This record gives sequence, C-alpha cells and structure tokens, in this order.
Amino acid sequence: MVTALDDLPGVEVVAQAGDGEGAVALAAEHVPDVVLMDLRMPGVGGLEATARIRVEHPEVAVVVLTMDSDDDSVFAALRAGARGYLLKEAEVDDIERAIVGAARGEAVFGSGVAGRVLAYFSGARPTVSAFPQLTPREHEVLELIAQGLDNASIARRLFLSDKTVRNRVSDVLGKLHARSRAEMVALARDAGLGGGPGS
Repeated sequence: MVTALDDLPGVEVVAQAGDGEGAVALAAEHVPDVVLMDLRMPGVGGLEATARIRVEHPEVAVVVLTMDSDDDSVFAALRAGARGYLLKEAEVDDIERAIVGAARGEAVFGSGVAGRVLAYFSGARPTVSAFPQLTPREHEVLELIAQGLDNASIARRLFLSDKTVRNRVSDVLGKLHARSRAEMVALARDAGLGGGPGS
C-alpha cells in the first residue's frame, strides 16, 4: 500500500504506524493532510485513534481503510470524526480519489459503503420533538434502545464509553418517568421510534 501510494502523483507518504497510539503520535508530529486509518490495530484501536486525531488536529482528514463493512463500524467511524470509509478491497484509483477528496474537505465513501450511508440518512429519522425534555444525545440513545440495542451495542454505535451510555439511559428513564427499560421501550415505540436502521 505504501509503495502504491508513493507512486501516485501529488501523494507523499510521510509516516506509517503499526498501532493506534503510533498513529496519534505521528499525526501530531507530521500533521498530514490525510490519515488512512485501519480500525483493527493492537493497543489503541482505529476508532479511538481517529477521535483523538480529530480532536487534537481538526484540520487532518481521517479516511478509514478497513475490512470491516458492518454498519456499526461504519457509523462509529463517522461519529469518531472520519471523513471517509473505504474497504480494503478498493482499487488504488478509488483510494487516490478518496485521499484527494478528503484533503479538499469532501466526505468520501467506497462503493460498498456509500449506498448504506445514503440509505441511513435518507430514511425517516425520529424528530426530537417526540420527547422535547430529552437532549439530542438522549434522544439518540432512546432511538437505539427502541431498536433493541443493548448498552454495549449503543456504546459502539455512538462511540461512547459504557459508563456514559449507562448514565444517559438512567437520565432518559428519569425524564420519561419510566420504571423499567421495557416501559421506556414501549413509550418510545408508541411515539414512533425504533423504526430506523437496526430495527
């Protein structure tokens, strides 16, 4: 991959990391235009590394290049701040277009991912007005609960810690005056939530 990228006009590979911690450190050292990020790495994973790079260097575009094509991985990467998502089966031409596009500030998706991303965002989304007492994040957590996701799945989907999800679930329970998770799910579904992707 490094050799192929170095052969592309206008592309220079300034560093290569073997793990997420190294990616964060090298991004800080070189501040490249684009980081190609794998999700599965030893130690600090690609999601955490992406989030840290985007917080510390918001001008750096991160494009995920991975074998993981499941929706949870795609949307967790986007929530972590990735500007694009490609599968490792992508052709070098596709990767070149993604690098150039991301450097220009564009969102870039490989053909195996783009359709699902568009379908997700073009689908009917729940409106926050269904439960105006909830914050947008609490509403998002409630939507995923209504879809049947457990706390660990919600944490992965929203790129949050398990503890944060537990706290948000507790907050939602209190604001909805629900006595149990099942009652909370029933209230959410009565309001039309839970019909999105993953239901």
